[in-house]
Amino acid sequence: MRTTQQLSVTLPKEMAARVKAKVESGEYASESEVIREGLRALQARDRAIEDWLRRDVLPIYDTMKRDAGRGRSADQIRAALAAADRAATESA
Repeated sequence: MRTTQQLSVTLPKEMAARVKAKVESGEYASESEVIREGLRALQARDRAIEDWLRRDVLPIYDTMKRDAGRGRSADQIRAALAAADRAATESA
């Protein structure tokens, strides 16, 4: 039984040229290898985002949900950023 599946992919000319250049340079043996490597990189990025959400974002979300008074409104954040920008400009 086959463990691969053939697909037809349409790429913008610039991306297709980049794929071909990777093969022509000898960096990859085939266009399929280039695409597989790109998909592996995409999977790694997705895993990193999922890990970050679980490790850093969810605990903060849970804390804010339990004690919403600890949070700041968008207006408060904008005001704090504007004040920090003014202070940085004045000290420069």
